[in-house]
Amino acid sequence: MEWPACTDEYEKLVIRMSTPRVVIDNSVFSSATLVKVDSARRHGILLDAVQVLTDLDLSIKKAYISADGKWCMDVFHVTDQNGNKITDENVLKYIEQSLGSIQCGRTTSSNGLTALELTGTDRVGLLSEVFAVLADLQCDVVEAKVWTHNGRIASLIYVKDSSSGSTIEDSQKINKIELRLRNVLKGDNDIRSAKISVSMAAMHTERRLHQMMFTDRDYERTPILEVTSDKPVVTVQNWAGRGYSVVNVQCKDRTKLLFDVVSNLTDMEYDVFHATINTNDDRAYLEFYIRHKDGTPISSEPERQRVIQCLKAAVERRASEGVRLELCKEDRQGLLAEVMRTFRENGLNVTRAEISTVGNMATNVFYVTDAIGNPADAKIIESLRQKIGLSYLEVKELPLVNHQGMQREDQAVGIGGAVLFSIGSLVKRNLYSLGLIKSCS
Repeated sequence: MEWPACTDEYEKLVIRMSTPRVVIDNSVFSSATLVKVDSARRHGILLDAVQVLTDLDLSIKKAYISADGKWCMDVFHVTDQNGNKITDENVLKYIEQSLGSIQCGRTTSSNGLTALELTGTDRVGLLSEVFAVLADLQCDVVEAKVWTHNGRIASLIYVKDSSSGSTIEDSQKINKIELRLRNVLKGDNDIRSAKISVSMAAMHTERRLHQMMFTDRDYERTPILEVTSDKPVVTVQNWAGRGYSVVNVQCKDRTKLLFDVVSNLTDMEYDVFHATINTNDDRAYLEFYIRHKDGTPISSEPERQRVIQCLKAAVERRASEGVRLELCKEDRQGLLAEVMRTFRENGLNVTRAEISTVGNMATNVFYVTDAIGNPADAKIIESLRQKIGLSYLEVKELPLVNHQGMQREDQAVGIGGAVLFSIGSLVKRNLYSLGLIKSCS
């Protein structure tokens, strides 16, 4: 490492001590890349590390987290989306450099766009109205993400001025955007809870969506229709002898699951001291030993229930039901508004959306259901494709048929099982780190 001429020996020592040590090894396991991070402990540092990996769309198959005193060790077993080890040298170098700088906190570089944050009551055709307003006000949508949960919607939309192609800074235009979108969000019955804000600040989109829905208290609301019986099972119990609260989450495995759970624990101002994450087939088992930032465990039954509700919501927000449709078409002004209007006219509701523009191409992903949350009719989907263009709009994923009774609360891991499971995990970690056993990942 090259040091500035003015850096004294004490400063060098402090920098060496606070800089995370990152080890990436492809030789230990045949089925996953091992990523180990040793760093000084601070609130949110686990989330920063997980964010680095999930932003690259990597899957975390196993993880072991341990924080003793003022130091923590995080071990991740990661693969790409196809279940293969990470072999691209550029990706490996990026991971090492990014994880090596997390002690300073993760920052998001400015994208030169205007960010619109919207929350309110979800309804069929809402997004069609939102994007129609933006098109009418000469706002080009460059990126957007939309989540719905328990009848609520949260959306982060990045726009630029259609004529200038730059950030929208005119205060009169911003006020007009806010006024018209607020009226759309209010509809006929959402006067109090509809919210919109405009920001020029850079932010991590998915982290911000979790915060928006958490602030909106989506976890307290009752869904209009239960579309799946495969609900996450969350238990929270105190381990009085050690002063921890033990959180167990069992659910269907999916991409970015660990990020979603850790993001919510961090936003609720809990520190993770130990954790074990395992996946088996399509199931995920996550266990966390947590305390408040002041070092105390969960202290009341209402708080325990709130943690359970919040973590269930964190898992469910991204796991939207519906048919996955992918649109890839040359971008033009008003394209998104037209597509959304076609969805609405065919009685389809968008439960989740990811909008992106690369060069002159629009690449959009939509999850759609019928008006009441049931799987969309295949004939309607085919009619939709005919109208938009068979070569532009493709069906990429159909919803799975869920069976009743797959998970019940009484199957959750109790405190005794949690303690034994964690102790076994810690022992196993020490053994494989010494090369005495092989991973089953």
